[in-house]
Amino acid sequence: MAEPSRSPGRPEPPPLPADVLAGVRAGRPEALAAFFEATFAEVYGLAFRMLGDPDLAEDATQEVFLRVQKAAPTLDPARDPRPWLRTVTANLVRDHWRSFGARVVRRSVPVDEDPDVALPLPGHGPAPDAGLLAAERDALVQDAIAKLPPDLREVVVLRDYQGLDHGTIAQMVGANDAAVRKRYSRALARLGELLRDVWP
Repeated sequence: MAEPSRSPGRPEPPPLPADVLAGVRAGRPEALAAFFEATFAEVYGLAFRMLGDPDLAEDATQEVFLRVQKAAPTLDPARDPRPWLRTVTANLVRDHWRSFGARVVRRSVPVDEDPDVALPLPGHGPAPDAGLLAAERDALVQDAIAKLPPDLREVVVLRDYQGLDHGTIAQMVGANDAAVRKRYSRALARLGELLRDVWP
């Protein structure tokens, strides 16, 4: 399977050191701790954006890292594990959506209250009011994303928050490229409708 591509302007996080990955494969606790520290924010952020609930996102993140521990002996230290982590996280969220008719909690969580998904506040430049307005808009967008049907929410989060291209998303969700593009277009159109009356 080809390595996932990211959208232009979305920098890939720094690679995990090979000795950390080798340590994870060997089951060394300090390597597992370093792996967790380096990847927690991305895993939790993806789960939070897809589920819209911090408690559910924490549960999903915990399950992802339990799976990392179980799969540690098969980890290839020469390959970046982040694409696999994204896939595991997305699959767990999909399982949640399907299990027992679970419904995603559709409530807005102010993004600036959670440091793992918050956007950095501006330093020099725009006035403080601009930062508050940006945070308010981000909360409105998050609330609108949470109201999308799961299949639409998933492609928006993977594309706009994870920075993945349509082909990579298609591989992750088991659809073809054209279907993912249509799903993404439908999601953006629906978000436009949801935000039309509330966007400041």
